[in-house]
Amino acid sequence: MTITITAFERSPDGGKGLARDTRVRWALEEVGQPYEVRLLSFAEMKTPDHLAIHPFGQIPTYEEGSLSLFETGSIVFHLAEQHAGLLPRDRDARARAITWMFAALNTVEPPILELTTARIFEADKPWSEERLPLVKDRVRARLDRLSAYLGGADWLDDAFSAGDLLMVSVLLRLRMSGILDEYQNLAAYVARGESRPAYARAFAAQFAINAPSSSSIMSS
Repeated sequence: MTITITAFERSPDGGKGLARDTRVRWALEEVGQPYEVRLLSFAEMKTPDHLAIHPFGQIPTYEEGSLSLFETGSIVFHLAEQHAGLLPRDRDARARAITWMFAALNTVEPPILELTTARIFEADKPWSEERLPLVKDRVRARLDRLSAYLGGADWLDDAFSAGDLLMVSVLLRLRMSGILDEYQNLAAYVARGESRPAYARAFAAQFAINAPSSSSIMSS
C-alpha cells in the first residue's frame, strides 16, 4: 500500500526543514519506506476533506490504506513500531527511546515554540522586550538539563532512535535564535542528526518543493 503524507504547498520557513513534515519524511527515509506527498495550500488545509483526516487543519498527515494519522509524534511512533531502524529490540532500551520521544515533544519543544511566538508574532507588543528574556530563560532551563544528560555521548541512548529523531528536529528550531550555540554538545548532537543520509534525503525532498519560493524571498 502506498504511503501518502501531506505538506505545505509553500512552507512558511522557505524550505529550512522546520515544517513538521520533515520529521515524517526523515522517519520514512530511516526505515526505508517510499512515500508520496500531497501538497496543500493554507486554504486546502481547512477543507472538509482534509479536516476529516486532521481535525485541526494542519500538516502533516499520514495515509496508508484505510489508516489515517495526524500528529508527528504519533506518525513517527507508528513507523518505528512497524519497521526496523528507529526503536531498539531490547525491551528496556525501546522503552527509553519512547520516553525520549515524549520528552522531545512534551518537555523540550513547548518553551521553544513559545520563544518562536515571542520573537515573530509578539515582537511589536509593548511588553515584548521585557518578556523575551524570561522566555529564553525557560528554554535554557530545559537545555541545561538536556545538555547535562547527553554529556559527551553521540545519542540519548546507546544508538540513534526515534527519540533522537524528534529531539534533533525540535532543537533545530533554535538555530536562528543563537541559543543552541551556547551548548556545544547539543549543537554537535544536532549536526550529527543532520549528517545522517536519511535526514539529508528528507531535507532535500522538502527543500526541492520550496526552493523557488526561497529564492524569490532572498532576491526581493
